[in-house]
Amino acid sequence: MACSAHLLSQSLYSSHRASPAARGNLRSGERASPAARPGSSVRGCRGVSLRVAASFEQGRRQVEVSYDPQAKFNQLADQIDKDAGMTRLNLFSPCKINLFLRITGKRPDGFHDLASLFHVISLGDTIKFSLSPSKSRDRLSTNVPGVPVDESNLIIKALNLYRQKTGTDNYFWIHLDKKVPTGAGLGGGSSNAATALWAANQFAGCIASEKDLQEWSGEIGSDIPFFFSQGAAYCTGRGEIVEDIPNPLPENLPMALIKPPEACPTAEVYKRFRLEQASKDDPLTLLKEITQNGISQDLCVNDLEPPAFEVLPSLKRLKKRIIAASRDDYNAVFMSGSGSTLVGIGSPDPPAFVYDEEDYKNVFVSEACFLTRDENEWYREPISSKAAFSKDDLAASVTD
Repeated sequence: MACSAHLLSQSLYSSHRASPAARGNLRSGERASPAARPGSSVRGCRGVSLRVAASFEQGRRQVEVSYDPQAKFNQLADQIDKDAGMTRLNLFSPCKINLFLRITGKRPDGFHDLASLFHVISLGDTIKFSLSPSKSRDRLSTNVPGVPVDESNLIIKALNLYRQKTGTDNYFWIHLDKKVPTGAGLGGGSSNAATALWAANQFAGCIASEKDLQEWSGEIGSDIPFFFSQGAAYCTGRGEIVEDIPNPLPENLPMALIKPPEACPTAEVYKRFRLEQASKDDPLTLLKEITQNGISQDLCVNDLEPPAFEVLPSLKRLKKRIIAASRDDYNAVFMSGSGSTLVGIGSPDPPAFVYDEEDYKNVFVSEACFLTRDENEWYREPISSKAAFSKDDLAASVTD
């Protein structure tokens, strides 16, 4: 499998190849100019010098020697690239929302069968990978207190999984610049794991296919395989059966993400789930309606909302207030995953009460849009993407 075409643009590793301006003015088959006298040199980047011979007399016969410095320079650059390899890589790690989430049954292994429309969105973390001289352990750091940096973190689990599957021995220094809140139902940790698998494969020369990475990732998390889709997929089973949808939602459709400081523990939400309380809507019908006709409130069904509202009653009240205050600004308001993030589709702006009332001063707020990727390329953060913030962050920015 070919490496991603945009790989070098995402990394801190710079190509040594000469720019057109640095490749000299002498072309193959062209007579040397008077300035290119015997013994003169054409210089490329990094101080490389190429000797150029001009025409000379041999008896009565003139022999012209032409030389192609571009070909020689590129040959040298290829060797430098091969010897140096890649040492650093920065990648965007976007999160996801569930536009609908149906729970269809309980499995013998204790998991639940689900049917859901997943879609990547523009809110995400940034992960910096650097090759470590160590051949025994990875080292992870992060900007957020409380995020585990040991082997319980899905990033480290993903790197261990890649080494196990491929027999490679690359270890890394990793810095996680986290913007996606935890306990949010946005799949931030799963995205981090998928991004780590992608990065490890780039460092190893892309020896595994995207299909390999997708299949392996299901061993450490149900939501991770989704991120190896093109960004929009119908997911079934535990979530690991991923089917790309042909008509992703418009990337210019805005949304607002609103998350209270309290999390909804996924295990507790599933513990309180009752199948008899679940929606009777056919998930394939929901999928067809959303992809063909767009998003509406009646289509954004989430069977985990009732148990999540039992775990966190204030979340139910918040959803009702958002709907009442939105004045039809949103096409739909719903909870993503197992919570506790509420999503308003159709406007990037949250209701004014989120900013005005003291009870909501610690609410997480972010605007976002839908995001996809091309095959064999990783997700890129949109240039227009804005950082998430809380009410306190907004006040601090005004003060500054």
